[in-house]
Amino acid sequence: MVSMSLTSSPFGRVEPDGTVYVTTAAGERAVGQIPDAAPEEALAFFADRFNALQGRVELLEARVKAGALSPDEARKSVAAVKEDVVTANAVGDLDGLAARLDALEPAIAEQAEKRKEDRARVQEETRQAKENMVAEAEKIAEGSDWRGGANRLRGLLDQWKVLPRIDKATDDDLWHRFSSARTNYTRRRKAYFADLGEKREVSRLAKEKILAEARELVGSSDWGPTAGAFRDLMGRWKAAGPAPREADEAMWKEFREIQDNFFNRRQQVFDSQDAEYSANQAAKEKLLAEAEAGILPVTDVAAAKAAYRTFIDAYNEIGRVPREQVRALDARVKAIETAVRTAEEDEWRRTDPDARARAEETVGMLSAEIDKLTEKIAKAEARGDKSAADKAKESIATYTAWLDQAKATLADFQ
Repeated sequence: MVSMSLTSSPFGRVEPDGTVYVTTAAGERAVGQIPDAAPEEALAFFADRFNALQGRVELLEARVKAGALSPDEARKSVAAVKEDVVTANAVGDLDGLAARLDALEPAIAEQAEKRKEDRARVQEETRQAKENMVAEAEKIAEGSDWRGGANRLRGLLDQWKVLPRIDKATDDDLWHRFSSARTNYTRRRKAYFADLGEKREVSRLAKEKILAEARELVGSSDWGPTAGAFRDLMGRWKAAGPAPREADEAMWKEFREIQDNFFNRRQQVFDSQDAEYSANQAAKEKLLAEAEAGILPVTDVAAAKAAYRTFIDAYNEIGRVPREQVRALDARVKAIETAVRTAEEDEWRRTDPDARARAEETVGMLSAEIDKLTEKIAKAEARGDKSAADKAKESIATYTAWLDQAKATLADFQ
């Protein structure tokens, strides 16, 4: 509070009638009258008003220096408070308060320039992000990944919606390219599935013909030729491709029943011969044991494939075994075949350059997002925006978890 005598201070005085005056560089002016109060009380009343005004100036200084206001808001607030200072009915260093307000302009100008630079940087980052999204959408539009492509385009559209707009001409051009890519992809995708529908109708007609031929074999006892005929029909069935699902399932069920009827009858005839197949069983079990010991576990895919081919050729040369042993022996053969095929598929996945490239791209994209969020945290903390910083930290935690998964996937290709 400003120190003062009974009737005056460096910044004001009191007339005997209780009128209080304030002194500024512009001169002296009356700020109010308290007729029935002691002079020191009258001065103290208007000095308290000055103290309150000074508190407003100090608070505004702190907010401006902390960047809590935008430059436009800061200038409007400074102008409003300065108007209150200049016209204040208060006793104190009003000129000093006005000067302190004027002294805030360089800081406001600096903040305005920084915000201008930040906006330009955000605009450039947004433009680059949208160009990348357009390039990816155009690449997808030329591809034939009908499920993954559709999902990715939806994801890109969601990302596009949350990005800010840039200058109208550039933004409109990029959106036109992005939208055209989506339209092109959708048109090609619809054409693909329309063509697929036509192919499935052709498949239905082919399978109906196969089924009609199978019905003619229902009562056959000519085991060898008829079994061969069924194998041919099965080959044609597989080559025909899928028909419409409901029709496909119904025709397949009948086709399988016809085959099962034939092979079950044939099996009944062959059951009586099982006693003759004990030697075959022993030979096959011996081959299986050797193959299991020599092939499993698979460590060399090429050697395992060659060994399996040698084994299966020799195995198939041996005649039938007792019916009750077929399933167990076949299961062991299937286990070896599956192990070799799985090893081959794993080898392909491990060396697939496209999958590796996708894994590397994912790691790069997630790392870039984390870098952006880290920068965003630093900016938010610099301007005292704890909420924005905490939100960005939560996002970093999510992206970091995704990045760890992506790195683990990429490590499989090392």
